Parts: sequence; C-alpha cells; structure tokens
Amino acid sequence: MRVMIVGANGHVGRLLVAQLLAKGDEPIAGLRPDEDGEDWEDQGIAVRRLDLLEKPERIASTFMDAEAIIFAAGSGGRTRDDMTLLIDLDGAVKTMQAAEIAGVHRFLMISMLFAEDRNRWADPLKPLYVAKFYADNWLVHQTHLDYTIVQPGALSFHPGTGKIKSDPLAVGSVPREDVATFLVAALHAPQTIGKTVPLLQGDQSINQVIDQL
Repeated sequence: MRVMIVGANGHVGRLLVAQLLAKGDEPIAGLRPDEDGEDWEDQGIAVRRLDLLEKPERIASTFMDAEAIIFAAGSGGRTRDDMTLLIDLDGAVKTMQAAEIAGVHRFLMISMLFAEDRNRWADPLKPLYVAKFYADNWLVHQTHLDYTIVQPGALSFHPGTGKIKSDPLAVGSVPREDVATFLVAALHAPQTIGKTVPLLQGDQSINQVIDQL
C-alpha cells in the first residue's frame, strides 16, 4: 500500500517510514518545503513537499497516488500557540479535506490521550488538547474518510515492547515505537476503521488489542 506520512521527519514519522518498509508497504515521506529529504531519497523513498499553511487543493496535489494517509505532523514544543492552531488543528483539517479532494479514503490520525475530555486537560498542553479535540471532531463528524484515531499517552523514547493496552480511563506513557507499530498494523485492519483508540504501555500484544476492537 502506498502510504503518505505527513510529518515524516518527526520522531514517530521516521519510525513509521521504517516500519512500513519492513512490512512491504510503500511509504511516501511528506515533508515541509524547507525540510531536508536527502536521506529518504538516498533510500529510494519518494519525497513530497507540502505546506500545511497552504490551501487544501494545493495539499491534495501531493496525495493523488496515495492509498492511505497518516497524519503525524505537529507544530512542536518550541512554537507558539498560534502555530499549534495553524498546524495541529487547521493543518490537520486541511489534510483531511485534501484527502477527500484526492480521493484517498483511508486516514489515520495521531491524537493524544483524553483529547475528548476537557476535564482532563492540563497546563501547559491545553492549546494542544484544544487542537486535537477539534481536529478529531472534524474527522469523525465532518468527513467521510475511513478513519482511525490513535490517542497515545505520554510519548517516550524507550524501545518498543510490543505490549500495549487500550484503556480509556488509564493514564501512563507509551513508547513512540509502539505507537508506530500499532498504526502500521491498524492500517491493514478493517476493524479499526471508525474507531478512536487510547494507547498505553500494557501487557497485551498489538494484535490482541486490534482483534478486540
């Protein structure tokens, strides 16, 4: 499957590219216009430049031969709240709109744990929670995409264990590697379509969690 990773140079994005390749899929590295993509090109991976500040029609031109999209982009912790709204909220929504324009139906979204519950939002991440809340809401209620929303807990750099849990009431962390592994598995699992999945480190295999959805 040809999969566009929006935000391929991010921590999770890089793991996604590697894992998609290992599974026999064909990743497309979606990068900002000013990002370096030479290392991807050296590996024979297609690179597409897209600016999430552009209009959806312009973004859609980079999706035309993709079969799925994974939104792994983010404004980053060093930017101001205005960029959180422009990238994590409006950029995500424009990516969804672009997917529909391009006729790409499968869409996987990286959100965050408790994004849908305002009572659980805590400083200093409230602006990011707001962005994820409304982006997720748009994906569910304003599109016809075959979506899967993954809501990981605190992202860690620990090596992945392949052991997770999906408990909407629990708190905790999860390795970025396991988030990427789950997304790649979910991509090919029809039962994940239309689902929002909390994701934490746990004691079940990724396939067990997917089978229970």
